[in-house]
This record gives sequence, structure tokens and C-alpha cells, in this order.
Amino acid sequence: MFKCLQNHSLYFFLLVSFLFFSDKCWTDWFDRDDPCDIGDHETLRELRRENPGRICRNPTDIEARTQSGLSPAEAGDVISVSDTNTGFICRNSDQPKRKCHDYRVRFSCHPPFCGIEVCWTKWYDRDDPSGKADWEALKELRMENPGEICDDPVYIEAVTVDTNTPALETGDIFSL
Repeated sequence: MFKCLQNHSLYFFLLVSFLFFSDKCWTDWFDRDDPCDIGDHETLRELRRENPGRICRNPTDIEARTQSGLSPAEAGDVISVSDTNTGFICRNSDQPKRKCHDYRVRFSCHPPFCGIEVCWTKWYDRDDPSGKADWEALKELRMENPGEICDDPVYIEAVTVDTNTPALETGDIFSL
């Protein structure tokens, strides 16, 4: 829901648009390390150094699989780190058999990093400022425009109707 509250007795008519992605975006698989004396380290820092430009700046997810396609849980390994800040670390010393499997990793990124088309909806303006606010509520927009707004919008943008001024530059107070 996007709501614009009154500021100094001024009201702005707002247009809103929603951004959604047409697909999930994953990088290629990377396997830079083998489970040596200490374990398997697929760290983001080293992967970026060895593969410049092939991993986005802010990954949203990481997936690790053994070379045969098993998840760490299926392989029975205890994983030390598996996150989008550090990457993936499996330590041999943490394993019941004292040896990690050989893992590969990939990262989920926001489009357009992977060349996936980014889609914005058309602009919507369902409410006019009256009383206490201008309500551009997602629920009502979906009811009035069936099938036009995706199930999981990622971003929202709002501008004034008259001058297309970004809503955040109007000085109004907003509630999402």
C-alpha cells in the first residue's frame, strides 16, 4: 500500500507503478576450490577476483551443490558458511568423516544482471487526495485492474500527476 499524507495543507495527486521480474536470475556455477587439507572454500571474494564481472554486486541468494548435484544436506556435510556476504565454506574438521565433498556454487542476482528483461507496470492513479491522504493501495489497484500487476512486485515508484515529480522529493510523509 502506498499512502501520501498531508504536508503543510498541500496535497499531491500520485501515480504509482510497480516493477517485477519475468524470471529468477542465477549466475553460472563456480567451482574454484577442491576439498584440500582444510576443506572446500568457494568464497565470494576469491570467486569475484577470478571471475571479474560474472557475479553481481549484491547477490540475493546462494546455492551450493556437490559436483554430483547433491545439496549439502543430502551429502551429509556440516556447512560452516553459506551466505551472500562470504560465499560458501565447508571445513573438513567439521565433518564426521573429516572430509568435505567438492562443491560448486551459484548466486541469484537482480535483473538486468543476467540479461533478463525488467518489467514495469503502467502508471496507476485510483485515488485523489481528499480528507487525510491519497491512497494508492495495492489491493484496490489489483481489484480494479485484474491481471495487470504481478503477484510479487519488487519495487514501487510514485510521482505526482501534474509534474511527474518523484514522490520522495515532494516533502510529503509516506506510509508503505
